[in-house]
Amino acid sequence: MTDLAVLREFYAEELRAVSNVRSPSLVRAFATVPREHFLGAGPWEILAPADPGGVAYRTTEDADPRHLYHNVLVAIDTARRLHNGEPAALALWMDALDLQPGERVVHIGCGVGYYTAILAELVGSTGHITAIELDTDLAARSRKNLSHLAQVEVLERDGTTYDAGPTDAIFVNAGATHPCPLWLGALRPGGRLLVPITVAISPLGHGRGGMLKVTRNGGGFSARFISEVGIFPCLGARDPEMNEKLTGAFRGGAWHGVRSLRQDRHEPTETCWLHGGDFCLSTEHRE
Repeated sequence: MTDLAVLREFYAEELRAVSNVRSPSLVRAFATVPREHFLGAGPWEILAPADPGGVAYRTTEDADPRHLYHNVLVAIDTARRLHNGEPAALALWMDALDLQPGERVVHIGCGVGYYTAILAELVGSTGHITAIELDTDLAARSRKNLSHLAQVEVLERDGTTYDAGPTDAIFVNAGATHPCPLWLGALRPGGRLLVPITVAISPLGHGRGGMLKVTRNGGGFSARFISEVGIFPCLGARDPEMNEKLTGAFRGGAWHGVRSLRQDRHEPTETCWLHGGDFCLSTEHRE
């Protein structure tokens, strides 16, 4: 019989090594939270290598949860190419959030709730997670899956318009063309926003781009991209005009040089990597 506790320990240590996780609490969370609790009974469909531009799945040989404790994407809905995300990528991103016990966090696009449960371990019983999911079925699944965690509330809402109040961290788990003003306005001093800034590349709206971290510093925002990302779309945070501008910005390169997010009105300059109507991602250092 599989010793799942041992498997989870190995899985968490592998994620520490692959993603260079700094937080011991995050490693413990991955070693503690049972992934199978959130993905339902197996066998499961695992994303497999495919021809360029294609998508393929392999079915696990049985329903033993050992299959889930690898760096694999597990299908939630194969028709929509919706997955429980790659653990190594999520570990990298959550590590960048630097969550502390007692903090208030908003998780937009919580899916089935697995990574929300990881976040809940990090903020502990004195913290609070507002988990937001627009899809009715997924919201119901995550609400059931997370019902044992008193510090988590699950809401079926549009995360681009729902105001959860002053927040220490916001983690957007879907691709946007721009950071929503609501998210930026909700951040407390020192608050962090993680949002995938992506260009749509498929008819389903899936996109590729970079995971952006924005931090409120005094009266402004520092910003930097921390990794590449491929992800499902955040429907309320996609604008066709911004998608075109973003396409040009990524083609032009220099995205690794972004250092700040500006909200002051100004004419575009050579430091403006992506100049939007009410924000600008800039290579200029600003405090």
